[in-house]
Amino acid sequence: MNPIYFLILIMSLFSCSKKTQHQRNTQDLVNSDKNLIYSDEENFFNIKQLTFNGENAEAYWSFNDSKLVFQSTNQSWDTKCDQIFITDTNNYQMNQFKPNLISTGYGRTTCAYFLPGDTTILYASTHLVDSLCPEQPKRRSDGKYVWPIYDSFDIFISDLNGNIINQLTSEEGYDAEATVSPVGDKIVFTSIRSGDLELYTCNIDGSHVQQITNTLGYDGGAFFSNDGKKLIFRASRPTTDEEIKEYKDLLAEGLVQPTKMELYMCNVDGSDLKQITDLGNANWAPFFHPSDKKVIFSSNHHSERGFPFNLFMIDIDGKNLKQITYDTTFDSFPVFSNDGTKIVFSSNRNNGGTRETNLFIANWKE
Repeated sequence: MNPIYFLILIMSLFSCSKKTQHQRNTQDLVNSDKNLIYSDEENFFNIKQLTFNGENAEAYWSFNDSKLVFQSTNQSWDTKCDQIFITDTNNYQMNQFKPNLISTGYGRTTCAYFLPGDTTILYASTHLVDSLCPEQPKRRSDGKYVWPIYDSFDIFISDLNGNIINQLTSEEGYDAEATVSPVGDKIVFTSIRSGDLELYTCNIDGSHVQQITNTLGYDGGAFFSNDGKKLIFRASRPTTDEEIKEYKDLLAEGLVQPTKMELYMCNVDGSDLKQITDLGNANWAPFFHPSDKKVIFSSNHHSERGFPFNLFMIDIDGKNLKQITYDTTFDSFPVFSNDGTKIVFSSNRNNGGTRETNLFIANWKE
C-alpha cells in the first residue's frame, strides 16, 4: 500500500464490527447536516456523502472544480485493491451506480491528480510489474505498524477514458504521491531514486527533474500552495542512532514506520525549509487553506491508542492550532476546492458501524 494509504489498514483495526457493505441499506443513511456533521464542526455546512461502500480516499478536484478523481477499493465495483475513479462533484448516486474507472484495473494505484486543462490525470500504478495487487506486509512480530513502499510504483498520465498516454517516471524503485501545482507549471512527487525517500519536482511534461529535500527520513504527501510558490509535506526525522538504524533497516525491506510524522514547509525549490508542527504522533495529509496563510491536516496527536484521527488547522508559522472535526475514529485527506468554497475529505462517519471509509463534500465557512 502506498504510504498515503494507511487509512485502509488503520480502519481494519478501528472496528470490530462484523457487518459488511452488503448487510446494510445505504438508503437509510441520509445525506443531511444533522446526520453528517458532528457537534462543534462549525466550518462545515451543506455536507453531502459521496460514497457509501468500501474504502475511498484521496479525492482531488479538477481545475474547474466540476469533477473529482479518487481511489477506491470496493467489492461492488470489482476492485480488490485501490483503483482510480472519476466523478462529477454533484454525483450523490454512487451507492447505486459505479463511477467511471480511469486506471487500468490492474495492480495497485494511488494519488491521482488532474493536470491543467482537465482532460488528463496523473497517477501512480504497479501494473507494469504485476497485474495482481501487490502483497500487503504481514503483521510484524515486534507489533510495529509499517507502510509498504512498493518499488513497482511509477507515475503515468492518462486521458479521462482511461488510456495511458505517457509514463512520467521510469527510475528503479518507488515513484508515487504526485500532485500538481494550482498554477499548472510543476509536479511534485516522492521518489527513492537517491536511496532515501525524498521530494522531487518536474515540469508538467516530466522534464527538468529537481531534488527538493535531502534529509534522512521519509518525505511525502506534498502539496503546492495556491500561488505555486511553496510546498507543504509530511516527514519523519530519525535522529538517534537507534532511530536511524530502524529507519534504514525498514527501508531496506521496502517499509517505513509512519507513527511519528510532523509537517514541514519550504519554497518550491527546497529553500527556507521550516518545521510547522511539533505535536507528536502522526501529523499528515496537509493541504493549504485558500489564503495560503494556514494549512489543514489530519492528526492523532491527542490519541493514546493510535486513534482517533481528526482534522486540524494551523498557521504556516506553527501558531493558532485549531481543531476542525470531532470524529471518534477517522477523518483525513482534506482538500479545498480551487475556488475555496468547498472541501472534500474522507471519514468513517455514517458508515453503519462497518469498516467503510467514505468521501464527503461540504461547503466551507470561516
